[in-house]
Amino acid sequence: MNILVGNTTAKITSQHGLFYDYLINSQGEEKAKQYLKANEQAIQNIEEIVKQENIECDFERQDNYVYTLKAEEVLKIKKEVEAVNSLGFPAKFVSNVNLPFRILGAIEFPNQAQFNPCKYANGLVRAIRKQDNILIFEKTKVTDVKGPKEDNYTVITENGKTIKAKYVVLASHYPIINMPGYYFLKMYQEMSYLIAIETRMPLPKGMYINSENPTVSFRVAQNNEKELLLIGGMGHKTGERKDISDSYKKLEAIAKKYYPDCTVKYRWCTEDCISLDKIPYIGEFSNLMPNMYLGTGYKKWGMTTSNVAANIIVDKILGKENPYEEAFTSTRLEPIKNYKELGNMVKEVATSWTVEKLKIPEEKLQDIKPGTGGLVEFEDKKVGAYREENGRLYIVKPVCSHLGCELTWNNLEKTWDCPCHGSRFNYKGKSIYDPSIKDLEVWEE
Repeated sequence: MNILVGNTTAKITSQHGLFYDYLINSQGEEKAKQYLKANEQAIQNIEEIVKQENIECDFERQDNYVYTLKAEEVLKIKKEVEAVNSLGFPAKFVSNVNLPFRILGAIEFPNQAQFNPCKYANGLVRAIRKQDNILIFEKTKVTDVKGPKEDNYTVITENGKTIKAKYVVLASHYPIINMPGYYFLKMYQEMSYLIAIETRMPLPKGMYINSENPTVSFRVAQNNEKELLLIGGMGHKTGERKDISDSYKKLEAIAKKYYPDCTVKYRWCTEDCISLDKIPYIGEFSNLMPNMYLGTGYKKWGMTTSNVAANIIVDKILGKENPYEEAFTSTRLEPIKNYKELGNMVKEVATSWTVEKLKIPEEKLQDIKPGTGGLVEFEDKKVGAYREENGRLYIVKPVCSHLGCELTWNNLEKTWDCPCHGSRFNYKGKSIYDPSIKDLEVWEE
């Protein structure tokens, strides 16, 4: 089995869960309409790019569904249909779909799409390289941005080299710059899991995700002329203090229930940034830093919202008005008014900064068995330790290099995860997920 990290289901859809009834109630009908139209336009934009640049990426139109197996969710789905219809979109309530089990109801979004995101990204690179005076740098990690000074920013890389630029776009998943944007107070990160199975049984047409928790999604993908069924879900907040070792097993159990002959060919996990009000941040990074822009907080729906971000930011740099900009304004204050989510974040940060750091574990280094890791006492200090199957031990300081929260051990992915802002490190201490950009301190045994 191949293990892939940082991947996506690559659904290109404006249906982002049961979202529009919430959006109308929280933001008003006009902004909800802008959000919907922006994402529908993104689907069209992607299709046009695929055709114009002749990108072979398995792009195809598919209907998308949010379904439920619970009676108490049916009313929510019907309310969502009414909300979406009020925005001028032809969604409808259906009770029969192309899944191998009965549902109680679903909202259908017609004419959405799916593709292979890697093939699409490679196609974009080829198209960009046709242009003059455009450079793409790989393996050049940015660690900071200074300025502006004399109308230019200085972009600093880990190898010490710098780039001067009048305009800078932070498209780094989670912003690596803390201030003055303060996005670490307005976002959190979630992990979710996916398996790709091969089966001789008929596969469903369309793309599906349920409305209840835990979330489970389905879609068919092409792989070397073979069809695979992608089954995803089982999401949780990154760094959550609980046992997640059976996340893939739960998805595999669902696969075996409906496709007994299936073989799991691939599996991966990914991490998504989610804003407190569930709307992406697109536009100025801060009112104090002119000509610096960002796109983040895509809430698991980055295929369309990243396209929305690209078009809004390009228009802002060119001095053009974008009809959808207002719905995504990144400097808005509304997210911090979500007192429940903000309170949860503050509580988690306080716990990870103080309470957990004061607890010295009873476990010692010798208690760490091969293939396992955890927090242990070492030389009167709390450390993070992992022992490889060959017995080699890795010891790290379990404090996030981003803002100092105590890390938790991820016993499924063998990583150190930050419960505050979602940074992740491998067991050797190397930073692998933002917003952290520095590795952990390490000790020799």
